Amino acid sequence: MEMSTDQKIKYQLQKQDEPQMRKKGGLITMPFIIANEAFEKVASYGILPNMILYLMMDYGMSLTKGQNILYFWTAATNFLPLIGAFVSDSYMGRFLTIGLGSISSLLGMILLWLTAMIPQARPGPCDPRTQVCKPTSSSQYSLLLSSFALISIGAGGIRPCSLAFGADQINNKENPNNVRALERYFGWYYASAALSVVIALTGVVYIQDHVGWKVGFGVPAILMFLSASLFYLASSLYIKHKIKTSLLTSFVQVIVVAYKNRKIDLPAINSEVWYHQKESKYHVPTNKLRFLNKACVIRNPEDLSSDGIALNRWTLCSVDQVEELKVLIRVIPLWSAGIMMSVNISQSSFAVLQAQSMDRHLTSNFEIPAGSFGLFTVIALFVWVMIYDRVVLPVASKIRGKPVYIGVKERMGIGLFFSFMGMVASAIVEHIRRRKAIQQGFLNNPSAVVDMSAYWLIPQHVLNGLAEAFNAIGQTEFYYSEFPQSMSSIASCLFGLGMAFANLLASLILSTVDHATKKGGKESWTSSNINKGHYESYYWLLAILSIINILYFIFCSWAYGSCVERVNGIPHETTINGSAKDLLKLSSRVNDEVENEVWGNKFVRLHYKYLNGNDKFRAIVQAALLHCSICDGILHALQFWY
Repeated sequence: MEMSTDQKIKYQLQKQDEPQMRKKGGLITMPFIIANEAFEKVASYGILPNMILYLMMDYGMSLTKGQNILYFWTAATNFLPLIGAFVSDSYMGRFLTIGLGSISSLLGMILLWLTAMIPQARPGPCDPRTQVCKPTSSSQYSLLLSSFALISIGAGGIRPCSLAFGADQINNKENPNNVRALERYFGWYYASAALSVVIALTGVVYIQDHVGWKVGFGVPAILMFLSASLFYLASSLYIKHKIKTSLLTSFVQVIVVAYKNRKIDLPAINSEVWYHQKESKYHVPTNKLRFLNKACVIRNPEDLSSDGIALNRWTLCSVDQVEELKVLIRVIPLWSAGIMMSVNISQSSFAVLQAQSMDRHLTSNFEIPAGSFGLFTVIALFVWVMIYDRVVLPVASKIRGKPVYIGVKERMGIGLFFSFMGMVASAIVEHIRRRKAIQQGFLNNPSAVVDMSAYWLIPQHVLNGLAEAFNAIGQTEFYYSEFPQSMSSIASCLFGLGMAFANLLASLILSTVDHATKKGGKESWTSSNINKGHYESYYWLLAILSIINILYFIFCSWAYGSCVERVNGIPHETTINGSAKDLLKLSSRVNDEVENEVWGNKFVRLHYKYLNGNDKFRAIVQAALLHCSICDGILHALQFWY
């Protein structure tokens, strides 16, 4: 909410009376923070698409072994930001967490570059005629895996803290232009994140394909050096807030206290023994998951101070703490239903091998690198999110004569269906590609290029992009609408946590398929020889699992019941059908809250627009900082756009 004229004048006079010295924080710190995040994204995303080719060609790994290593690496990269957020909030603070994360990523990039620079650091390429490969020594494995581990640790330190640390430098409630300054920062942050992903998928991948691994890994190492250097260069300019108690600690406290009180009888709901804070909207706990209610029962008045505040949260928790944990437990089944979509999207290495064996020429002199085909997933996601609110909903509303809204659970389900269709498309294209390869005599030559355009792979990438556009954004909106404001940092981590579990599940599925299908001396479905294997059968298996998962999602959705789907506590239907006067009040209230609150490690931006020429507003809440595989940066930019 904008300050009055008198407040602005007072603010300017206060600034004039202040000593003429540079204050900490402000827009001057933004280039350093944004550059740190952007360079880290270019470096980490740039090395991932072609990594399966590096492991197979230079380390002699089978497809199954190399892909499993990548699954575990990606799982760690998606899981560690949750640990990083906890460590940052509870122990180290954001500055130190980002700084150490940057150093860790830099060391990892250097080690990976050394594996390409030093011949003794890898076993060397396989013999193309006999396909015989030298075994990889334990020291060579250790160097490679250490580089992956350091890069993941670095991502765990940088990604959960960077956005919020930048907001710490800008957020000044006394500044009349505070909201505008925050919007400018988030705009540049998201735009740089989107540009980073595009550069990684095009420029860095192209260098690896045409110049080699030495330069292809050297460029990310240089970028990571710039990332760490620029961040530390502005160290004296940063505002460094003190650490606070993490929400994860609060959850553990509820579980511990509920266990301690497990033998007591639950009092009546309307009794006065429930501990709650004065400003809390919950005075008594709900009847759902009642066993947790024992954590907020006041057993001994001595557990409270003279002001009525709990002296030890490991002995007595508040009703708010209990209800926050209940909300998290309730969404877990629906959260788990989104894991299968992430499993399907994580099959990018198979698509790279497919593209590698197909005609990728865009012109007679230029061909798209195999690792860059993932860009079509990003483009599909980008286009759909752009037209969804600007074209699809307004046109549908005009046709029906009333506002049209697709609920978050419906969008999540649509995304799962698109993910299923993506696997079907992958299976069909691979069946045709393999048949052509055999017909052209390439059964024993996996490096041969089949006379078939690689652009037949675009449909499966587009379907995967639509799956992420519906399900990933729908998931995050669901978490933000269902969770209280105090849990917004958890909401921003849940999708990334789902990606981590999906990578582990994908590894289990791949290993099981490989082990089961190569029994009796048969060729594995996931053979390193793409023409001898049966990747299409593997895709069909994932499609079948996706159908089962859709049925599971439908059951979980039914069991969960109706969604809150609200904007700051007001049901979604009110924002659509309420009077213009009520909605103007809503918009004013939202502006007040946005101005005074930056939620955890993301910022929720509310945008208002007219529908059908009426004076009715629709508040669109879109979450930022999705940990959404390779589409992460694009999603950030799109969410700011809306």
